[in-house]
Amino acid sequence: MTASPRTAPATTPATAPTTAPATAPATAHRAKVSVVVIGYDDAAHVADAVRSALAQGDAVREVIAVDDCSTDGSAALLDTLAAGEPRLRVIHRAVNSGGCGSPRNDGIDAAGAPYVMFLDSDDVLPPGAVDALLGTAEAHGVQVTAGLCVRRELPSGREIPWERALYAGPAVLPHPSRRPRLAHDTLCVNKLYRTDFLREHGIRFPVGHYPYEDCVFTARVLAAAPRVALIPDTVYVWHVRRDAERLSISLDRSDISNWRARTEANREAYEILLNAGEKRLARAVRAKFLDHDLRMYTRELELRTAGYRRAWWDHTRAYLSAFDAADLTLNPSAPGRLIARVLLASPAPRDLPRLRELAARPARLLPPYARASDGTPVWSSDLPQVTLEHFLERPAHLLPAAVDAELRVRARGTRLRLRLHELYGRMAEAGPVAVDVVFTRREDGHEGPRSEARLLADRYGDLWTATTPVELSALEPGTWDLRLNLRFRDGTGREVTAHAVGGSGLLRRRAVPDVRHGVRSVLLVQPYRTHAGSLALRTASGWRGMTEVLRRRLGRLLH
Repeated sequence: MTASPRTAPATTPATAPTTAPATAPATAHRAKVSVVVIGYDDAAHVADAVRSALAQGDAVREVIAVDDCSTDGSAALLDTLAAGEPRLRVIHRAVNSGGCGSPRNDGIDAAGAPYVMFLDSDDVLPPGAVDALLGTAEAHGVQVTAGLCVRRELPSGREIPWERALYAGPAVLPHPSRRPRLAHDTLCVNKLYRTDFLREHGIRFPVGHYPYEDCVFTARVLAAAPRVALIPDTVYVWHVRRDAERLSISLDRSDISNWRARTEANREAYEILLNAGEKRLARAVRAKFLDHDLRMYTRELELRTAGYRRAWWDHTRAYLSAFDAADLTLNPSAPGRLIARVLLASPAPRDLPRLRELAARPARLLPPYARASDGTPVWSSDLPQVTLEHFLERPAHLLPAAVDAELRVRARGTRLRLRLHELYGRMAEAGPVAVDVVFTRREDGHEGPRSEARLLADRYGDLWTATTPVELSALEPGTWDLRLNLRFRDGTGREVTAHAVGGSGLLRRRAVPDVRHGVRSVLLVQPYRTHAGSLALRTASGWRGMTEVLRRRLGRLLH
């Protein structure tokens, strides 16, 4: 999703306009949807976005393209498209707004159809999206219909569903509070809205330069208590271009102002819902912040400068201090809540590697495992107020188990060594017996060869180890994430990722024979540590693949 540039906020109104299978069947008179496409300086992609909206068929009465004072030829390109397409209208803003909210508000004002939805200039609507949303909205008479959004990583094409569980099956909700998880889906683009509902309730986006405007808009929608329908269809494709010259707001997190903007949007969303009497939804807004936002930024904290880390720590502590005790203690074993409790207990940044691992998905709690003088598990001996006694009661298959992984790449054979740590006696109680090992290709989820290894306890009873061979030649070129499933004595299991250990000697590139392509071929293998501290692999086949990997790495360094 592309945001407008960081210019001075402006609220100058726009100039006048110039020239999957459906979940439920659409009604006879189909032209009932206005699709609002917003963009700024995105000539490379905006035509694809517009065409994807027009290709939805006759359910779309009009596509309203709002150009936010582009300087790269986008405006002329849209005018050319409109000249040959009567359903396309173009609105040219006189002054750049500095954000996404004002252009979307222009679209709401201009919409002439009973329903409206939003599309960013660098994303697309998949075939059948509007039919699926409109058919359900008409069949159930709801004000808001929402479907699944997928994040498509480019250029790899890997797709990651957004809030998959929320859209696991169809549902009709008479009130948003029936499904508090709705507050976690802060996107506005995977939803179809009754136009008169937005206008009657005065629901608008924040204007000017307001990052994360979706969060506030979504809160305003939920506060108006619409009937909501959910469908499992994929209705929006969010393109994630991490190598773009201008990163989207959600990807450009290197400046502390981005974090401040995110916390401000979360704060305003919470207050909107609380003031509307929707306490369950307001609490869900804070839960989403702890489980998603806080964990994401914590994983990246070690990558930032000392000045950024200090400013982030101070700002986050100040923001969390306004939370109710129940926000942090309702589910005290949740990783985001534990991170928040450590932050509040410490006035200065500390334990960043350990917090990074706790923020991973699934979470890992690395040693040391301290206890207070009375034996209560605690975060550390100097932070005894951050207690961990809840870990003594949770089932073992839900605990943040910590597994270390070392991958020793050798021409004569590669072996993976794993170490499972004890956790306040709970691992020994559960009795780990084996671990299933698989490398999964990040681009498409394809699984490489699986292996199983027995877990053996050491003499002290606080570690279990396993070693298994890895057939690197069976891994095709790509990026591979290590996935593990711990198996316990009672038949239960725990899916985990592994903490990458070892210095540069274990994480450097190596060339090994590629038996798939002959004795003269090589496979370039690079074990590496992800931002969350997990072990992963990059592989490239042949000398040409090696050259391409090196070229991309050099490009990232120069960028």
